[in-house]
Amino acid sequence: MEERGLSSRPTQEAGRDTRLDNLQTPISVQKLRTALHAKAKEEPEYRFYLLYDKIHRRDVLDHAYRSCKANQGAAGVDGVRFEDIEAYGEERWLGELAERLKKKDYRPEAVKRVWIPKPNGKLRPLGIPTITDRVVQTAAMLVLEPIFEADLQPEQYAYRAERGAQDAVQAVHRLLNTGHQQVIDADLSGYFDSIPHPELMKSVARRIVDRHVLYLIKQWLDAPVEEDDGHGHRKRTTSNRDTGRGTPQGAPISPLLSNLYMRRFILGWKTLGYARRWSAQIVN
Repeated sequence: MEERGLSSRPTQEAGRDTRLDNLQTPISVQKLRTALHAKAKEEPEYRFYLLYDKIHRRDVLDHAYRSCKANQGAAGVDGVRFEDIEAYGEERWLGELAERLKKKDYRPEAVKRVWIPKPNGKLRPLGIPTITDRVVQTAAMLVLEPIFEADLQPEQYAYRAERGAQDAVQAVHRLLNTGHQQVIDADLSGYFDSIPHPELMKSVARRIVDRHVLYLIKQWLDAPVEEDDGHGHRKRTTSNRDTGRGTPQGAPISPLLSNLYMRRFILGWKTLGYARRWSAQIVN
């Protein structure tokens, strides 16, 4: 089975829209992703139970690191920059990270929060995980994305390989040319911040039963947030864990998780009969 762009999905890493195909995906990683996607596509009810060992595979971690480094991005709460890792020794750093993951000693740090101006004058929060957390999340995304990509709906255009905003516009244009006469433009307020963890984890667990992978994702969802309090001091909050909602916008794993949760809405829209009742289609 040919892998069609599974390594070229746009991600948001430390606030910059980038693509993993800025780097050549190693053949071994391509083969892994192609095999996972093929299995998921051929068996829609299949649940994957041995994935954690693939996340700490050295070729996967190495490609994840190179991808994060190509994206650059600011340091997280630990202040560690790519220049610091280079000085320490990238191979040494990656080897130690792989060992931490194998021993299951890895624990995510807090997410650094910064506020980015929006065109309407408001601010939106952006999460900046540490480089270590970005690399592990990207490695997890490399393994999980081909599985969930097999399940995403054709109406979904965000954060997917070979798809983007222009494709969504063209889809709307095709609908207008085939009898639809109205477009309702809807925006989900604070979508990333409001995704409920129990329902999201249920969507993940529909395909993934590897408890170590599920624990990783839960840790990222529950990670505390650290930001400047405006007086030169740092403050940490645990609102995601306390409320059971939200995934940091800016974390490499978040676009994949947000698409997975959005799939529930689109499936509900169709299975509950709204598409047929109103002759209305979603373009997400």
